[in-house]
Amino acid sequence: MKRFFVFVIASLLFFGAGISSKAFATEGLKIGIVDLFRALNESDEGKKATSELESLIKSKQTLLEEKGKKIETMKGELEKQSAVLSAEAKKAKEEEIERLIRDYQRLMSDSQSEVKKKEAELTDKILKELRQLINTMSQEQGYTLILERAEGLILYADKSIDITDALIKRYNESKAKTK
Repeated sequence: MKRFFVFVIASLLFFGAGISSKAFATEGLKIGIVDLFRALNESDEGKKATSELESLIKSKQTLLEEKGKKIETMKGELEKQSAVLSAEAKKAKEEEIERLIRDYQRLMSDSQSEVKKKEAELTDKILKELRQLINTMSQEQGYTLILERAEGLILYADKSIDITDALIKRYNESKAKTK
């Protein structure tokens, strides 16, 4: 019987010590959440990068549309003239159209690659600066942990620990100062 009471008392002490150490550990813990995707898109630099990227995409689309119309025009001309053209002339036009189609496809592939490269160039620079600013803010404000709010990774977080707005504001201010 004495052993049972000693066991119960020891268990309560260990259990109580465990609770108090957990409570103690979380008292000094300061956690923040940042939505880097939102910060990237809503910051002034992010908006400028998006505008620059959209401009590049529009210029590439215009060029592709012009090439596409030229191909369609040549196909139409070939259909109209196919009865009148000699076999050699018809074959030459078909080869010319095929060459233009290959050029069009190559231009489309090159344009997509260029847009992806430019997007990476613009966003990587901004994301690097945002991460550096997050480090600075976390040290200044005493954060123990800052998590990135990514699709599906964080199921719930109280809005009071979201520091995205403060990050955007501070990033915009830092960029305004450097200009």
